[in-house]
Amino acid sequence: MGLFERYLTVWVGLGIAAGVALGLAMPGVFEAIAALELAHVNLVVAVLIWVMIYPMMIQVDWSSVKDVGKRPRGLLLTLVVNWLIKPFTMAALGVLFFHYIFAPWVDPQSATEYIAGMILLGVAPCTAMVFVWSQLVKGDASYTLVQVSVNDLIMIVAFAPIAAFLLGVTNVTVPWETLLLSTVLYVVLPLIAGVLTRRALLRRSPAAVAEFTARLKPWSMFGLIGTVVLLFGFQAQTIVAKPLVIVLIAIPLLLQTYGIFFISLLGARLLKLPHNVAGPACLIGTSNFFELAVAVAISLFGLQSGAALATVVGVLVEVPVMLSLCAMLNRMEQKRLAAA
Repeated sequence: MGLFERYLTVWVGLGIAAGVALGLAMPGVFEAIAALELAHVNLVVAVLIWVMIYPMMIQVDWSSVKDVGKRPRGLLLTLVVNWLIKPFTMAALGVLFFHYIFAPWVDPQSATEYIAGMILLGVAPCTAMVFVWSQLVKGDASYTLVQVSVNDLIMIVAFAPIAAFLLGVTNVTVPWETLLLSTVLYVVLPLIAGVLTRRALLRRSPAAVAEFTARLKPWSMFGLIGTVVLLFGFQAQTIVAKPLVIVLIAIPLLLQTYGIFFISLLGARLLKLPHNVAGPACLIGTSNFFELAVAVAISLFGLQSGAALATVVGVLVEVPVMLSLCAMLNRMEQKRLAAA
């Protein structure tokens, strides 16, 4: 493990601080970067995520993808957590905190909007960042690809009815542009590039794939820190203007994230999944498709709504929390190997 990976949490912390500081010092620059978006997908962030995903896509072995059906338990765990548990626990936590625990500090209208934003995060499963998390825990790249792809297919038909049921509204519409563009940018294009690169490298030598991905690793880490800086830079003004509200929203989101992770981990233990399948399965169940949640919140409730703010807080919480979970999974696996 290199110096960068060993102190990744420190670098991410510095990235968060740098993002907020730069966002406050140069708001015009970040506004200009934030404006470079298509269907609520920021193109600069998309490039950075692409840099992170591409090395993992090179590792996808298509000869093993077709064998995933012989190991259905990891996929089953992900589907149960994503569609039968996570949306409902998120809604329950939102109601518990904003209608009861935080009621003295939050007006009823804002509380309802914050809950709506949380629900939209809970119903939108795994973002493309899951490929990054899977790489950090040495997950099976081919299995992760199948898990993400199946969840995306289910999301096409399940997102709107579940969101409508939990929100109590009937006018939930899926922002197809955001969904399709995200899928193409974060899955299809990196996958095609990865497959073509892998074929070219294998023609050279069997070891060429490992050598090439090792050279790309620093760029993946650069993409991760760059993403953190941009995400926090975009929201620097909001963080300073509404610190208490952000903390109040972050508390149930943190409980949900860690709670779902440990539910997934328990399921992985009961199913006796190997680390390279269990790790990504737990992280996919825990992660949220924040681009989709933000887009739906804005379309339903407006850009300045509490629902939109709650989804933005979900974006801010996602990266540092998921990194802590990756570190936790790696420590568990190291202890298991040491004891074996």
